[in-house]
Amino acid sequence: MRQFTTGDLNKQVGDVTDAASREPVVLTKHRKPRFVLMSYDHYERLRTGGDSRKVYRASEMPADHVDLFEAEIDRLARGEGYGDEP
Repeated sequence: MRQFTTGDLNKQVGDVTDAASREPVVLTKHRKPRFVLMSYDHYERLRTGGDSRKVYRASEMPADHVDLFEAEIDRLARGEGYGDEP
């Protein structure tokens, strides 16, 4: 987790908020953690426990996920997708 000082927040608000949009960041004052800044979506997931992401073993993957996975493997096997990634 990245850390910024409260002074950084005042001077570099864009950098701090950009970092907080990707993951929570700690804001320190006098070298002590004082606040956590995070995206609203992340806050809502924490508040409601509504993180809908799931992890599956390959053998237990839902059929629609298998179809998507296989389509992407086929696309990569044809040489597509390597040069168009950001």
